[in-house]
Amino acid sequence: MTTLHDHIQMLRAELTSFHLSRRERQQIERELKEALARCATEHHDESAPV
Repeated sequence: MTTLHDHIQMLRAELTSFHLSRRERQQIERELKEALARCATEHHDESAPV
């Protein structure tokens, strides 16, 4: 099982591919944006005072 951080790194790596269609690139960028937002939310929740 991959962690959220691993997933983000894999998506970033996929974006460096020259063999992506415009549609594929947009899908990966959308997934990356969502994953980064989830990561920021989780990081914020962890650092919130109790």
